Amino acid sequence: MIHRVERQFAGRTLTLETGRMAKLAHGSCLVQFGETVVLCTATARDRPTHLPFFPLTVEYREKSYAAGKIPGGFFKREGRPGEKEILSARQIDRPIRPLFPEGFMNETQVVCSILSADQENDADVLGLLGGSVALNMSKIPFDTLVAAVRIGRIRGNWILNPTFQQLEYSDVDIVVAGSADAILMVEGGAVEVPESEILEGLEVAHEGIKQLVEIQEELVDGLRQPTMDWKSQSPDEALQEKVEGMVQPRIEEAMAIAEKQQRNQALSTVREDVTQALEDELAPEDYEEAEGQIGDILRGIEKEAMRELILAEGARPDGRDLDTVRDISCEVGVLPRTHGSALFTRGQTQALAVATLGTSRDEQRIDSIDVREEVTKSFMLHYNFPPFCTGEAKPFRGTSRREVGHGVLAERAIQPLLPAYDDFPYTIRVVSDVLESNGSSSMATVCGTSMALMAAGVPISASCAGVAMGLITDGERTAVLTDILGMEDALGDMDFKIAGTRKGVTSIQMDIKVAGLSREIMEDAMDRATRARNHILDIMDGTISESREELSPHAPRITTMQVNPEKLGEIIGPKGKTIRAIQDESGATIEVDDSGLVKIASVSGEGADRAREMIEAIVQEPEVGRVYEGPVKNVTSFGAFIEIVPGVEGLCHISELIEGRVEKTEDVLQRGMVTRVKLLAIDEKGRLRLSRRAAVEEEGDKVAEVEAASR
Repeated sequence: MIHRVERQFAGRTLTLETGRMAKLAHGSCLVQFGETVVLCTATARDRPTHLPFFPLTVEYREKSYAAGKIPGGFFKREGRPGEKEILSARQIDRPIRPLFPEGFMNETQVVCSILSADQENDADVLGLLGGSVALNMSKIPFDTLVAAVRIGRIRGNWILNPTFQQLEYSDVDIVVAGSADAILMVEGGAVEVPESEILEGLEVAHEGIKQLVEIQEELVDGLRQPTMDWKSQSPDEALQEKVEGMVQPRIEEAMAIAEKQQRNQALSTVREDVTQALEDELAPEDYEEAEGQIGDILRGIEKEAMRELILAEGARPDGRDLDTVRDISCEVGVLPRTHGSALFTRGQTQALAVATLGTSRDEQRIDSIDVREEVTKSFMLHYNFPPFCTGEAKPFRGTSRREVGHGVLAERAIQPLLPAYDDFPYTIRVVSDVLESNGSSSMATVCGTSMALMAAGVPISASCAGVAMGLITDGERTAVLTDILGMEDALGDMDFKIAGTRKGVTSIQMDIKVAGLSREIMEDAMDRATRARNHILDIMDGTISESREELSPHAPRITTMQVNPEKLGEIIGPKGKTIRAIQDESGATIEVDDSGLVKIASVSGEGADRAREMIEAIVQEPEVGRVYEGPVKNVTSFGAFIEIVPGVEGLCHISELIEGRVEKTEDVLQRGMVTRVKLLAIDEKGRLRLSRRAAVEEEGDKVAEVEAASR
């Protein structure tokens, strides 16, 4: 039976439907907003996994047919997920993962398929809405209704779920996910917007989330299935008490060690000792059952020890107080041949950021269902997290979803600060290689990227820095942490990353593991983050505070010139012959646009100047009375044809070669020689009449010198 709810939301029709499609899935929901349609399904295995973590996977897949397109490439079918699909899947995964009951270890999958794209409304926020309905209607133990909205602001007015067209005029683009009671996730960017205004936008977004939860409740009410039978994979209580008695004091001592590697070694020793002790004490069959639970028990003890240390004493594992930022060091120009490089180190987190400048040929081309035509991207930030940065040895695989997400978070922080493309017509790529990681490597990437761009001579409007805030709470006691460690992220209750300039926020990301955050806690975290960010900016400015005036000597110089579009054919020449000849002679790279814009890129300034001169010679109209220099293209009995500008030839009649009579043209000019001639006239058919004799009379020996040099 089909069940359907249709309501108005943000000025458009929102429809939730179940019972028509994907009925064999444990839960399914068809969401339509405008003419964008998303099918969301939820399924779970009946048996728990053997893996030591909850195996939840979220897939967000765009269908090309949704926008009336056929996929490109040889195979003509959708392949591996693109960047937008990965980011959208993460935005759905992060708010729902903490809401599953503790100990539920059955493999669970949420799939969001974009079936129709109206190229006005983004489908990503609809994915969480439909996924929430699918989960809550299924037998899967998930009983919290959640939703997501996008918040924008145009001329001071907040807009829920702005269209793609409206976002072009918005200074805020933030996705907020939550339940009726609290915000669970924040992801987005802004154009240097103050923290107080960001908080205002989050409150507006939460009101929209509450409306969406009410709409879901109307559909789900009465349709929920009985929850599946499942057994919590929590450790045995008796075993837990035994292990706690064996290791509690030692773990507390280990957690107080400031240095990460020494702390990890101490914890590893504890694990080995307790494992060996239990193996000696228990019967083989009992030890085999206990062995798989020992790791979870020890991790739980470590978590409680760290949290109690912070809540009771205000002391952190590395010895800092709650507000202190780790020691920072900055360097620029660390690599000699790159266009711009910076090494940013904060505690045991280190990022090497390298900027490369290119031409429009280096732009990334993106085929998206959200727009009608192919779009290009001239700024890219790629984040790499190799296993050695955490002291581990693992196989190198393809780029992970985490690497994609962290790269886009840092890219979003820098994007509003870049110059307009017309003012700085370069393609910019920054690569951040994380060389050490102990928390907040994405924010180290923001800092390193800001300095690398300045070192490369990219005129960004301001320095940009970021910091990650954490939270530890037991319901009664609360501690907000500045510049969190990896352990504080993994065992804490919040990871709140904020990046920006001294003026305001440019990028924000928040994930929480508790039921929700009050406005007071969020406001406190933002205030502390602002102070920390300004502290980091002070240190960065001590290394480099503004963009260098000159580009790296290894970077291309790009100059532009506007020509008559009708002349582009002459610049290109037959089958590209003319433009290739200019590039070969000058060493520059030349790109032309249908509008008549010509871009000249060259590492050598002389090469760019030579290319510009040659292009100007092509596009200029021949001027009667002017002396030109050019090669003799052909010799006949009645004169010589001379190319005065590329592709433009004129006739120098035999009578105009020298003063007096000439028997043969070859007595004065031979094919391939370079000479100078004066343009005497252009007839009604556009033919040019040239005179070498007139050039000699005007310039004297200069004509002979040019000819002698060309022989």
